[in-house]
Amino acid sequence: MAKKKEKSVNVSGKPRHSLDVNRNNGKAKGDKSMRSAATVRRLKMVNQKPKRDRKGKILFHDLQSKELPNTRVEPDRRWFGNTRVVNQKELEFFREELQSRMSNQYNVILKERKLPLSLLQDHQKQAKAHLLDTEPFNHVFGPKGKRKRPKLFVSDYESLLKTAGSSQDAFEEKYASAQLPKEEEQDGLRDLVRHTMFEKGQSKRIWGELYKVVDSSDVVVQVLDARDPQGTRCFHLEKHLREKCMHKHMVFLLNKCDLVPAWATKGWLRVLSKEYPTLAFHASVTNSFGKGSLLSVLRQFARLKSDKQAISVGFVGYPNVGKSSVINTLRSKNVCKVAPIPGETKVWQYITLTKRIFLIDCPGVVYHNNDSETDIVLKGVVRVTNLQDAAEHIGEVLQRVKKEHLQRAYKIDDWYYTFLHL
Repeated sequence: MAKKKEKSVNVSGKPRHSLDVNRNNGKAKGDKSMRSAATVRRLKMVNQKPKRDRKGKILFHDLQSKELPNTRVEPDRRWFGNTRVVNQKELEFFREELQSRMSNQYNVILKERKLPLSLLQDHQKQAKAHLLDTEPFNHVFGPKGKRKRPKLFVSDYESLLKTAGSSQDAFEEKYASAQLPKEEEQDGLRDLVRHTMFEKGQSKRIWGELYKVVDSSDVVVQVLDARDPQGTRCFHLEKHLREKCMHKHMVFLLNKCDLVPAWATKGWLRVLSKEYPTLAFHASVTNSFGKGSLLSVLRQFARLKSDKQAISVGFVGYPNVGKSSVINTLRSKNVCKVAPIPGETKVWQYITLTKRIFLIDCPGVVYHNNDSETDIVLKGVVRVTNLQDAAEHIGEVLQRVKKEHLQRAYKIDDWYYTFLHL
């Protein structure tokens, strides 16, 4: 038998014709119109027809796999039964374990989408309102409708007066005593109307911006002033996240730690870390502190949320605590408007940190509490230039600061009357 001639393989890399696959993948430097090997294979696949037998069955096609897949289904009971099932006893055990573990803010849930969280959380049953029993349909709609009349649970004027008096006493016991500061309780006098500048950061628009940021964020970073961390915390927001947004994570960021001693920062880190992860930070584009630690934490959260395409990190807190400055520090350039006065940020804005991490800047929000006007001024909520009489707040500052520290700062030996006479 004659030997079959072996096809010679082109090893030079130069094609013999336009449909020769044996060629360099990269185009030649001199000729930009040369086809690559991938282009030739694609043209062959499109132009060439498959080879068929007399019955029309395809025998061979260029770039077609010759190995047939195994179409036999493996027999198994799991194809015909329920999958990922759990009995009531195991579900109760898992619920107790989850509640005990999630009380610690440092624990996180992996693969949340695969867990039946709706079965693990006990929903509060709401009592049905039996409207037809208390108010029939014909008493609301139709000619016998009585809806315009006020519904009172009293029969005469004397009982109405008695009910109103008891309600007023109960309200004063519960709320009125808590709203008056201590110094106002002593003399029994208080201002009827507080100046509008002390209500900054409490408008409905500002709270709307805050909830936009919270709803859009996977991680909420609460920026605190290292000089008064407890005073600049928003306990209302923390309660909201614990009760209604358990899937979101919160981190405390102690900003302006360069303005307090190192032992004070260390003590606050030890106290606040018992509740939430806490980091010390000094916002500066050129000379920052804690930037590497914060970036490392954000990367860990991004790796934890690997099922998402990107995560959003919202920065919230009191006015003038340095939220925009922290974002500028992370980006190493001025991407947010900053100023040494409160209220510079008016609306929320998105800033890109990496491909998978976005930062959200939020206006400063002040939660309504029992702070006096001096407390509001010292927290930096009010611009000092807008104060009508700034001297009346100096007495509170003197009570908080030791005398020797003032003597060292202002280089004063002593004063006899008041500090203002100096």
